[in-house]
Formats: sequence, structure tokens, C-alpha cells
Amino acid sequence: MTTTYAIDFDGTCVDHQYPYVGDDVPHAVSVLQQIASRGDKLILFTMRSDRALGLAERWFEHHQIPLHGSNENPDQKTWTNSPKVFAHRYIDDAAVGCPLIHPANFSRPCVDWLEIARLLELVVPDA
Repeated sequence: MTTTYAIDFDGTCVDHQYPYVGDDVPHAVSVLQQIASRGDKLILFTMRSDRALGLAERWFEHHQIPLHGSNENPDQKTWTNSPKVFAHRYIDDAAVGCPLIHPANFSRPCVDWLEIARLLELVVPDA
């Protein structure tokens, strides 16, 4: 079964530097690449819009992480008009219970992708 993930951007994939793109959160790229390589779908689920959204989409493209959608799940249009993005799992630094780390050079805590990988039973090659 394919799993759909809604992925926040600032504080989840990169350090909070909105409207700019901050440094990559440790292990975010490798874990997201591994999730995508399993055939799962990734949806960018962010408050960013316009130019700032384009910068986030280019971050995924630069890291060769395919997106199924941005701020929408194109698959749900066949069964609902709801603007809420449907996903099986949501990864967001603001979510209750999301594992966080606070790298020394980051502005605030961010997602702990090694713990996410452990929870998803993934093997992170650069860990």
C-alpha cells in the first residue's frame, strides 16, 4: 500500500528563515529520499505561497525528492471538495509529539529525522 505523507517545510525540512530557505535540517534529505524511493507520495504542506512556495518546491527538486503535490493532494479531488490536505501521515515540527532536536546553529527546534526514520523503520545511510 502506498502511504501519503504531508510534509511541512520550515522547521521540518529546513531551518526557520522564512521567506528565505534556511539550512537543511540534519538527515531530512536522506530520509525524504528514502520515503520517496519506497514509492510513497510526498505532499509539501506549508503556509508558504507565491515566490516563497516556489523556493520550497525548488528545494525538493534540487534534492531530487519528488513531490506529489504542493498544499493539495491531487488524488482527493475525486472524492471531496475539502481544502484540507488528505494524507496518511503528517510530519511537522509544530505537531504534538513530533520528535525535535535543536542544532546549535538553528534558530529554533526542528524535526528529528533520525527518530522519524526509526519510527518508520527506515535505514538512514548517513546516520
